[in-house]
Amino acid sequence: MRPIQFDPFGEPVAHGTDHGAPSSVSRIALRTGVGLFWAMVVVIVAARAAYFNPNFAEKFGSVASLIGHLKTIVGA
Repeated sequence: MRPIQFDPFGEPVAHGTDHGAPSSVSRIALRTGVGLFWAMVVVIVAARAAYFNPNFAEKFGSVASLIGHLKTIVGA
């Protein structure tokens, strides 16, 4: 006798729903998606390395100091 299995919401799962192994179309779709994901990762990392600007962080520092000056002027 098989033990009763439950879904995440606590409902018993029917025994007749055996999905079996994934189909070849499902495997192809999965591999295509994974390949596309990692290709995008490589492209994004390569673009960030090629167009890296070391002065990028300084822009945020100047914006933060501007906001600090505006707060002192407004009196907040």
